Amino acid sequence: MNGTTIITINNAEAEPFKIFIGYDSREHIAYEVCRYSILKRASIPVHVTPLRLSDLKQQGLYWRERGKLESTEFSFTRFLTPHLANFHGWALFIDCDFLFLSDIKQLVDLIDDKYTIMCVHHDYTPTTATKMDGVVQTAYPRKNWSSMVMCNCGHPKNKVLSPEVVNSQTGSYLHRFQWLEDDEIGSVPFVWNFLVGHNKVDERDLKNSYPKAVHYTLGGPWFDAYKDCEFGDLWVKEMQEYNNTVVCVD
Repeated sequence: MNGTTIITINNAEAEPFKIFIGYDSREHIAYEVCRYSILKRASIPVHVTPLRLSDLKQQGLYWRERGKLESTEFSFTRFLTPHLANFHGWALFIDCDFLFLSDIKQLVDLIDDKYTIMCVHHDYTPTTATKMDGVVQTAYPRKNWSSMVMCNCGHPKNKVLSPEVVNSQTGSYLHRFQWLEDDEIGSVPFVWNFLVGHNKVDERDLKNSYPKAVHYTLGGPWFDAYKDCEFGDLWVKEMQEYNNTVVCVD
């Protein structure tokens, strides 16, 4: 295969770290590039699962009607992560509009078992009324905290997230992590959920400010309106590389 790169991921030596990526039918290529960017750089075994709405409905795990303010198909399915991980170990949920620039092991190394979940504690208020392909942009406390969450799936507090709760609880309860106390939510450096258009690179401190994972929260280059967004060239390059790559999982 001329011009094709082959990546082999060997999962035989250790239990893979579980990663769940929100999947939206409008953003298939975003999911594929996100997944590829993780696998390409991972120095540990990982198992990536897309949270496809149709699959979760077929499995009887998700049945709530989509609300007008849900900008993606995975707005609430993300909270099934502990259940899907069999309430065992740690797992990562991320939106599909991420591009990883660093080894996922560096993020896993930040895990602290004293926390129930860990995420970037963004102080973010949207400045636009719409995002992506024209969907409504909503503002609420802890906005974007739930877009990248490391979940201590075996923690007793997370066992409340049954399919019944995920399908019935309010958006504020779920996205603001209201089943937890504040001190149970560990903090992760913002470079692991670098919000394009909000977070900034400090040229004087690139080590602590340059993104390890870019989050195109308003929309990425797969949408025409955002093809020239900041860090968009990195995503396009990764997409082109993905198109010439075969990923083999042993």
